[in-house]
Amino acid sequence: MTQTDNQAPPDSGDEQPFISHLIELRDRLLRVVVAVILIFLGLAPFANWLFSKLSGPLTSQLPEGSSMVAIDVASPFFTPFKLAMVVAIFIAMPFILYQAWAFIAPGLYRHERKRVVPLLVSSTFLFYLGAAFAYYVVFPLVFGFLTKTAPEGVEVMTDISRYLDFVLTMFFAFGIAFEVPVAVVLLMWTGVVEAQALKDKRPYIIVAAFVIGMVLTPPDIISQTLLAVPMWLLFEIGVFMGVRFAPQKSEDANDSGHTEYEPMSDDDMERELDRMDEEETRGSPDS
Repeated sequence: MTQTDNQAPPDSGDEQPFISHLIELRDRLLRVVVAVILIFLGLAPFANWLFSKLSGPLTSQLPEGSSMVAIDVASPFFTPFKLAMVVAIFIAMPFILYQAWAFIAPGLYRHERKRVVPLLVSSTFLFYLGAAFAYYVVFPLVFGFLTKTAPEGVEVMTDISRYLDFVLTMFFAFGIAFEVPVAVVLLMWTGVVEAQALKDKRPYIIVAAFVIGMVLTPPDIISQTLLAVPMWLLFEIGVFMGVRFAPQKSEDANDSGHTEYEPMSDDDMERELDRMDEEETRGSPDS
């Protein structure tokens, strides 16, 4: 029994040995490293400018006469270059995801590849959207709140390396949080959970969103709410998209090369039994 084209992986006839897969993985990792290094070299002359732009949401909220400080001796040199490397990875992310996709695509079924590509594109876009939301919406509100709550007589002077670690953590937290629609769609498409079950658990999901916001953000209600509310809204979008674009059973059957079993009706069963009796009577030696 042979597999159909949709059921078999496209390269199943040309299976490569394990060493060949390792060599291909090495080559693709080298391409990723070279791409990141090239982008980093292009950004390195602008490292200080990048850091000044990144620190804008904080410096605009500092009291007059205050500024950021560098506690460690080497931090004025290494911190901007660390930021340039992170920005290089962010810029190279589509190329990195493409290399990962090109490596795993030959082992996927055709209908699986049709679903993976939109998810890769949407997940990349949502991660960038989460980082942009953190920079343009969350940072001005959070830093404005934190700088104004300093006790009297305390001058706010933030270390540049700790500031970079803080904002990178926030970027990562909001980028991952904005992946909620992709996670919900994957859970629904794979049959792990039904849409109605997610809707029934909506109160628990809202509470979980606020708990996650409390863990991933600074200890203030503003940043916690600014992360929890988008997570809840994105969850609702994920449920809608999962129901709206869920693959039909007939499509899954065609993609896998199989058709869904349908039981015979009583009339069809009677006709089939009569046909079998007639064939048996014609084939009997007595006849």
